Amino acid sequence: MAMLEVKDLNVYYGMIQAIKGVSFEVNKGEVIALIGANGAGKTTILQTVTGLLKPKSGSVFFEGKDITKTPGHKIVSMGVAHVPEGRRVFASLSVLDNLRMGAYTRKDKGEIAASLAEVYKSFPRLEERKNQPAGTLSGGEQQMLAMGRALMSKPQILLMDEPSMGLSPIFVNEIFDIINKVSKEGTTVLLVEQNAKKALEIADRAYVLETGKISLSGNAKELMNNDSIKKAYLGE
Repeated sequence: MAMLEVKDLNVYYGMIQAIKGVSFEVNKGEVIALIGANGAGKTTILQTVTGLLKPKSGSVFFEGKDITKTPGHKIVSMGVAHVPEGRRVFASLSVLDNLRMGAYTRKDKGEIAASLAEVYKSFPRLEERKNQPAGTLSGGEQQMLAMGRALMSKPQILLMDEPSMGLSPIFVNEIFDIINKVSKEGTTVLLVEQNAKKALEIADRAYVLETGKISLSGNAKELMNNDSIKKAYLGE
C-alpha cells in the first residue's frame, strides 16, 4: 500500500480546471519529484493534498485512509507536513518561536525538545540565530527555517513547494543536501521543484505535469536521460 495515493484528481478555480484527472502515488521512504513549467498545477496539487483546496472530484488517501475532506490542521496531526512556496515564516516572531509553532500538534515537551535539538543539528545556523526575528534572515536561512518548522511536527511525509526558488546556487546545494539527509533519516518526501535537474538528481521517481495533466512518469535517473525532458526542463 502506498503511503500517499492521489486518484483521478480534478480541481477547479471557478470555471477554470487547474488539475485534470491526476493520479500518482508515493511509497514510504521515497523521494518523489513533481516537475513541470510554471502554472502546470504543481502547487495546486500540494494544496489539495494538504486540505487547503477541495477537489471537485477524485480522492486523496494517506496510509489507506481517505483524507479528501479532512481539514488541513487534522492532516498535519496525521503526519503530513507542507513547506509552502515562498517560505511563509512568521517574520516578527523569533526563529525559536517559529520552530515551536511547527510543533503545535504535539503535546510531549520532552519529545518536542528532542526534535528541536535534531533541527538545530541539521540547521546549525538556526541555532545561532534562534533569538533573531525570522524576517531578518536571508532567503536561504528562511527556507531552512520553513523546513525546520515543518520537521518539528515529526512528519511521516514532507511536501515541499519550490524550496530552491530565489536562492543563490550555494544555498540551493545546501537545501538539496538537507532534503537528501531528511529522506535518508526516514522521512518520505514529495518535492515540487522548477529546478528539474536538482530534483531528478535526488529523486527515486518523478512525475511530469503539463497543463494540469501528468504527461510522463518513471525512474528519475531514466527521465534525466529522456530527450524531451532534457530539451524542455534541463536546457540541453
